[in-house]
Amino acid sequence: MSSQPVKLGLPGAHERPGIPNASTIDEKDLCLTQGSSSHYQVLGIPVTATEKDIKVAYRKAARLAHPDHGGDPAAFRRVTLAYETLIDAKRRADYDRSYASAYSTPGDEGAHFDAPAAGSRASANVRRPNTPRNTAADPPVYVPPFEQFGDGTAVPLIPAGVARQQVHGLPRKRGIFGAEARIQREMRTVQLISRQILTTIPAARLVNGLQSPADNSHIDHAVLAGYRLAIIGSMLLPPGAYAWNGSTLTHGNRSVAPPQLAHVVRRMQDIFPELNVTGWIVVHSTDGNLHQPVIDRHRRAPGGQGSGYGENSGLVEIVNAAGLARGLKLFLGSGPAPNTVNVPVLARLLRGMH
Repeated sequence: MSSQPVKLGLPGAHERPGIPNASTIDEKDLCLTQGSSSHYQVLGIPVTATEKDIKVAYRKAARLAHPDHGGDPAAFRRVTLAYETLIDAKRRADYDRSYASAYSTPGDEGAHFDAPAAGSRASANVRRPNTPRNTAADPPVYVPPFEQFGDGTAVPLIPAGVARQQVHGLPRKRGIFGAEARIQREMRTVQLISRQILTTIPAARLVNGLQSPADNSHIDHAVLAGYRLAIIGSMLLPPGAYAWNGSTLTHGNRSVAPPQLAHVVRRMQDIFPELNVTGWIVVHSTDGNLHQPVIDRHRRAPGGQGSGYGENSGLVEIVNAAGLARGLKLFLGSGPAPNTVNVPVLARLLRGMH
């Protein structure tokens, strides 16, 4: 059987080090390029695919990959696993909410494309060889480009119109007690990010109401720009000066612990090794002042075992609203290719919304 090119919405080479940058690949290359692909990419379907779409795509992919027709056994196993996962509604939902890819490429574990710590001098100087430095204010560049799907032989993971939206989802009412306060602080965070971050970083994408892959909780907000991802939680406190000792915020005789976010950041970093993932807790003031409350940090304060908050942890920052706007601009804007919209990652995040 002759080898026909198979076009898939796969990441480019600069998304995953060591993976060829090709929009058209032959069957013999299927095993290599699909090693880090999601089940949707293996079948060449969008994340919005119906049951009928999945069956049609499976029959086509199975014919190409079947060993009896000269295909690769490993590729055929991936096609079969993708079909068995996506055709079952419960397994598909569990897969989507785990943000999982079908397989990880050997040697990728722990290897970040964006290795330097956020805000460091090294991070501001990361660039690809022989390419000009992109800035956060540049127009968005979609990877892979939607133009490659113009001939109709393949479909992107998400429609171009969806990828162009900067805000996805809204805070949702969860539980009975405290819902009003939770929605209020989450809406404040959405408004802050929309006004302060999305207007200055056109490629930034805000996703609200994600399912946590670490437990049964929710992630309030996630902001993706280029190869950096910020996981954001929030608090609402009266104005004043609060002392942060690494585990609690103290104001007078009152002490309050922030939401636990470090374990979620660790899990998301494991799931997305090509990204630099950090966590942020924004403390909103009840009077709406962006510079309140004031948070005083004890430089030598321990983070507490397993808390992930200490001075040296680098996982989660505790800031007021003004600090979040300032910190996110630096973190997202100083990464490599900050004007990139990473479509496969965005698609996976969108499937993880509750």
